[in-house]
Amino acid sequence: MISVDGLTVAFGGTTLFKDISFVINEKDRIAIMGKNGAGKSTLLKIIAGESTPSGGRVSAPKDAVIAYLPQHLLTENTRTVFEEAAMAFAEIHAMEQQIAYLNEQLTIRTDYESEAYFSIIEELSTLSEKFYAIEEINYDAEVEKILMGLGFSREDFTRPTGDFSGGWRMRIELAKILLQKPDLILLDEPTNHMDIESIQWLEDFIINSAKAVIIISHDRAFVDKITTRTIEVTMGRIYDYKVNYSRYLELRKERREQQQKQFEDQQKMIADNEEFIERFKGTYSKTLQVQSRVKMLDKITLVEVDEEDTAALRLKFPASPRSGSYPVRVQDLTKNYDSHTVFDKVSLTIERGEKVAFVGKNGQGKSTLVKAMMKQIDFDGKLELGHNVMIGYFAQNQASLLEENLTVFQTIDDVARGDIRTKVKDLLGAFMFGADSMTKKVKVLSGGEKTRLAMIKLLLEPVNFLILDEPTNHLDMKTKDILKAALKDFDGTLVLVSHDRDFLDGLATKIYEFDNRQIKEHIGDIYDFLETKKYKNLSEIERNTKG
Repeated sequence: MISVDGLTVAFGGTTLFKDISFVINEKDRIAIMGKNGAGKSTLLKIIAGESTPSGGRVSAPKDAVIAYLPQHLLTENTRTVFEEAAMAFAEIHAMEQQIAYLNEQLTIRTDYESEAYFSIIEELSTLSEKFYAIEEINYDAEVEKILMGLGFSREDFTRPTGDFSGGWRMRIELAKILLQKPDLILLDEPTNHMDIESIQWLEDFIINSAKAVIIISHDRAFVDKITTRTIEVTMGRIYDYKVNYSRYLELRKERREQQQKQFEDQQKMIADNEEFIERFKGTYSKTLQVQSRVKMLDKITLVEVDEEDTAALRLKFPASPRSGSYPVRVQDLTKNYDSHTVFDKVSLTIERGEKVAFVGKNGQGKSTLVKAMMKQIDFDGKLELGHNVMIGYFAQNQASLLEENLTVFQTIDDVARGDIRTKVKDLLGAFMFGADSMTKKVKVLSGGEKTRLAMIKLLLEPVNFLILDEPTNHLDMKTKDILKAALKDFDGTLVLVSHDRDFLDGLATKIYEFDNRQIKEHIGDIYDFLETKKYKNLSEIERNTKG
């Protein structure tokens, strides 16, 4: 059991949260919720021991292991993927080596009666007791199982970690955490840069194999699947719900409605008493009553209504010319990188107005096909764009194309047309740019802020064919809802490369699965596809077993 007791964080005259307390029990699976800036990541860092609070403390048993996966990793090294993941067992291996060394010392030394000899016996006894209490496992097999579950191939095991992007290095760090089997795992946005299969594998691992877990995530389907408890951080305090995210939303709405009623009742009571005081303050016969009511109002504790993001902005795409009936036609498309074939003789047609999702493991060619559509790479075969197709393209590197010396507000104001010009501040607010951020220059923004700004800029450009590559990274749930509603209303053609099932649900009506150098079409939504795929895999396992 780990206790959070009276935590307070204050800096620069601002109190992030004050005197918050809760207990983390074994097998708790907790989601930390709250608007951006509420202090969620700060709370995780304090529990991990990476930040110090202004007041209060975190108490854990002496031998408790707490493992923390931050949003951004700063480290790189030259070990291979397998070697780096195996560092999870470095302490155990060091213990094993020390036991061997101490046993050797007892064999070769002859000072049997000395204090040093007894000291070696004592250290060996303590270390052996600790070492042999650890469950015996095949370390290499465990490393392989975890790495493959997180999407690495056996060929990747011998590659240096420096070859991999930040998202893949994040998975290596996650592998190390999962291999340690800690008492408490702290995960800050773990599903960013993961494909759907790896996310589902992680869900199963957390549910079936992990001990206590605390998660910050904007992936609603992931949070709903794994968590049994939701702690909301809001206005400097917390509310602790013993339910998953969807049920928490219902209870939170009820709580806020009750607060609002209490607030309105209290405001009416205050107004009635103030009116009485004002009316009778000079009346001798009412002096005592007036004084009594003044004292009562002085002592009253005002009811607070929790903040709610009411920026229910309806984002509408600007009008654009109609494209031809078939914006994309692909025939016998083949793409090779040296000796590696990404896809081999694939064919597909995307019709005007279709909203399709590209899904599959990372490295199977989703972004490669997008680059082919954008004419950014060479390929063999045929890929034709239809008549009058105007492409709007969003990828993670779009942020680097922004004009660095413009402010946030200028960046959007320059492309806004029509009615939306009067709502630029609302639009920026909906994408988590507060009043203080709007005057910042683009060059001082974080990577996540630049990505969100690039997304807004794209949404205001008149296009009839949108290609969005991982658009929901760095967006909170409210912002994702605004974007999803806008994309549902978009009357052009949409291609989504995404691992966010909740975002794709009800948006994409056709799924293209990228696997083993082929692209397979599935009619239906993301959950139909996942259900079909699950059944297919089970059938294959059964056939292989029988054979």
